[in-house]
Amino acid sequence: MNLSKPSPYSAADAPGLLYASFNQDYGCFSCGLDSGFRIYNCDPLKEKMRKEFEDGGICIVEMLFRCNYLALVGGGKNPKYPPNKVIIWDDDRNKCVIELEFRSEVKAVKLRRDKFVVVLVNKVIVYTFSLMPTKLHVFETVDNDRGLVALSSSDKHAILIFPGRQSGHIQIVDLNSVVPTTAVTSSTAPTSHANPFSAPNQPKYPMASTKPTTNISIIPAHTSPLFCLVTNADGTKCASASDKGTLIRVFDTGSSKLLHEFRRGADRAEIYSIAFNSDSTRICAGSDKGTVHIFNLDGATGSRVYQAGTGTPSSGPQYGEVIQPHHASQMSSGNRQSSLAFMKDLLPKYFSSAWSFAQFKVAADCRCICAFGGEKNTVIVVCADGSFYRFMFDPQKGGECVRESYNKFLEESDDD
Repeated sequence: MNLSKPSPYSAADAPGLLYASFNQDYGCFSCGLDSGFRIYNCDPLKEKMRKEFEDGGICIVEMLFRCNYLALVGGGKNPKYPPNKVIIWDDDRNKCVIELEFRSEVKAVKLRRDKFVVVLVNKVIVYTFSLMPTKLHVFETVDNDRGLVALSSSDKHAILIFPGRQSGHIQIVDLNSVVPTTAVTSSTAPTSHANPFSAPNQPKYPMASTKPTTNISIIPAHTSPLFCLVTNADGTKCASASDKGTLIRVFDTGSSKLLHEFRRGADRAEIYSIAFNSDSTRICAGSDKGTVHIFNLDGATGSRVYQAGTGTPSSGPQYGEVIQPHHASQMSSGNRQSSLAFMKDLLPKYFSSAWSFAQFKVAADCRCICAFGGEKNTVIVVCADGSFYRFMFDPQKGGECVRESYNKFLEESDDD
């Protein structure tokens, strides 16, 4: 969540907070400040590391699980580093170990143990993660000012997901499937020796050269520009939302098939965060209005709805089933649906949409990011106003979640 760009809800933002993001397993989150950066443990909430800079701010702090390497990009009114540089910081040695400079502002950075990705306004660049990084791939995108990119964290799968060249499209690349292809390029005619007096414009002849390329899958995910884009840990699924913020779509990255379409709401919103749970059976989504919605991806994870009077005579509701009257508006997955869904052929698509299985709202109308917590059936939320929440949801009934804890990880006195 890059907070350096204002939004209608930025008045609630904590002073000096420029950035907030979870690490790959959602066990920690990082914060970029106008005076440095901090790392927090999520469960329990505890500050793990603080780095103060007197000469500038950090607008991107990307973690690599819980290891000592961090990717930093300067930002704020007085950036610590130029916004067109990526700094790989080694906290064990308390210094920068890799520095890369680009011709334009860096929009995002994502890390894996073997690779890292840098996002520019219309390019995504992949490097080896080494002291002397090697550029592996460069992909072109539509203008991507939000720096949207998703990178799987699994050691076995290296799936990269980023905006396509057309608005609303998604590109999917398996970085482990590099295919050598033969390309025909032009080259000057071969000579037996160098001639310093030869004419500068020699004729060019086609030559065959081999270079690595990757297979790219393209998904026309939305008709509006993308606003949020994520993948699960092994890269088998991805989820996206457009700048309208009303629909969330989940795709299979292997087949590009649309698996689910969920409706967050009818009103426009900015979805800053979508996260899969550890077994990819649920997602949660946080918006700029302080609302968080939970959706079931697998019918087995939701409540089994028992319609009164429609069960078999020999069996009533089983353990975990929810007894509902005939007008129940719950789907087999546990996600809610309009009670008028049976008229979907006559009514607008809104009435046949799948709505959230569970939901809640934090105290303030502010931008927030969310993830599933370490404790079972919990969701954790980091808000732009410097607050941290943990909510619990009922895995069978869903509905309104219960707030378990609330803390301020960033106090106003911290910025004095």
